[in-house]
Amino acid sequence: MIDKVKNMAEENQAQNIVNIESLINSASSRLNDLTYEVKEHKAMLDEILENDQEYQEVEKEAKKQAKLKTIARQKALNVPAAQSTMEKLKETQTQLREIKTALSDYLAQYVSVSGTNQIEGPDGVVRKIIYTAKLVKAK
Repeated sequence: MIDKVKNMAEENQAQNIVNIESLINSASSRLNDLTYEVKEHKAMLDEILENDQEYQEVEKEAKKQAKLKTIARQKALNVPAAQSTMEKLKETQTQLREIKTALSDYLAQYVSVSGTNQIEGPDGVVRKIIYTAKLVKAK
């Protein structure tokens, strides 16, 4: 009797896995289809804009202005104070990435050790630990 219950549970789990795989595959396929449709629609809009004379004239002028803006930006950022601030910004961004990675690792360890996906912060607020998954091709 116990073996029969175990076999049923294993069959249910196997069926659940097959069902989930089917959902993943259909969602992935739909994602690919919609991505293709988006590209097609963007290409159509680009063609419409390409054929619009007024838009083309404004676009040409905007590109000239963008070049002038880039030159002015480079001049402004070439002063020592700006160089120093840009270096500090890069350092801070690097530290931010490192802290985010460390926090993610700590949270994974916490979930593994504690068995819960919630943690109370020093401010007394209970926060839920979540994971974001995505599908990528295996190498």
